[in-house]
Amino acid sequence: MIDFEIPEEDSMLLASIDRMMAREFPPEAYRAADHAHQTPWHLLPHMGELGLLGLPFPSCYGGMEQDWRSVALVNERLAYHAGIASTLFATTVSFGGMSLMTFASEQQRQTLLPRLVQGQARFALALTESGAGSDAAALSTHAQRIQQGWRIHGRKVWISNADAADHLVVACRTTIGSMGTDGISLFLVPRHTAGIHMSLLEKVGHNCMPSWDIGFDDVVVPEDALFGQEGMGFKHVLSTLQYSRAGQAANSIGQAQRAVELARDFAQQRTQFGRPIGNFQVIQHKLADMQVRVNQARLCLYQLAWLIARKRPCRLEAAQAKLVASEAFQFVTREGLQIMASHGYAMDSDMQRMWRDAGLFTFGEGTSEIQRNLIAREMGL
Repeated sequence: MIDFEIPEEDSMLLASIDRMMAREFPPEAYRAADHAHQTPWHLLPHMGELGLLGLPFPSCYGGMEQDWRSVALVNERLAYHAGIASTLFATTVSFGGMSLMTFASEQQRQTLLPRLVQGQARFALALTESGAGSDAAALSTHAQRIQQGWRIHGRKVWISNADAADHLVVACRTTIGSMGTDGISLFLVPRHTAGIHMSLLEKVGHNCMPSWDIGFDDVVVPEDALFGQEGMGFKHVLSTLQYSRAGQAANSIGQAQRAVELARDFAQQRTQFGRPIGNFQVIQHKLADMQVRVNQARLCLYQLAWLIARKRPCRLEAAQAKLVASEAFQFVTREGLQIMASHGYAMDSDMQRMWRDAGLFTFGEGTSEIQRNLIAREMGL
């Protein structure tokens, strides 16, 4: 049986996050950053000081050796305050850190993990291409072995936070003539390596998380830039999906809970026809449905975190948590806008930002349709 009681140590950690976010990135700062399209990178060192970025990692790398239930709680609480804070945390821990722990060389771990847990290392996954989205294995960017190491040539699109990353994790085809998932390798490429060219891509939401089109024009990296085993890159990416999907789910849930409370508070204060609109049953039912959807998603996340903590298989549960949480986030922000009407649609409203940002979660890092395919496959269908 899963124990849902939050340990005192985690409760204290969550309280410290509340204080840190109120001090370093209060709501008005988030609104300003969203308007200015600025990423609050200053949060990462503060997360490092609290020990958040080292939660699941061994003490020999500066980590806290906590299990994934603590990671999920922290990720969700950060999202409650600011979705971008949760994104920065998850990109660092769930993608960067867990990739290092799962398939990196020991030298790469010793070099990068201590910096990561201090908030001094930034990573971006350069996987998606114009012809390789949901079919990620259709990528065509290639790396050729040369005397100096490897030469990379190709193009990636919609790569989040790439320009500010210290390292790009680049998926390349390294076996000539290979198809599908075979013959793909990963490389740790320093952002400012010669031959890398980036162009900013405009989008509807996630203004604090810029996306980039990246050209790799005969980029040369040394032999030790290989990240994991040669030819095993796609399997390496799959081996960490449970962590990234848990991060996506936690981010959706934290923001969705904030949206429910924002709509509830508005309904209690907004008066029409002589009484608060929250007194009307139709509004009460909307809010009840919103909270139920968030609670359902949270249960899926906590089950996934429990399975990860026990190192049990969780492919179905990872897809399920991501699916349920992302669709719940879209549902509650859409209903929240309906309740708040023009007040929620105004550009100075937090609801409209969450509504815009929610759109990404049902296709970013795996579409809802792909998640349903995975769940059906795990069911034996």
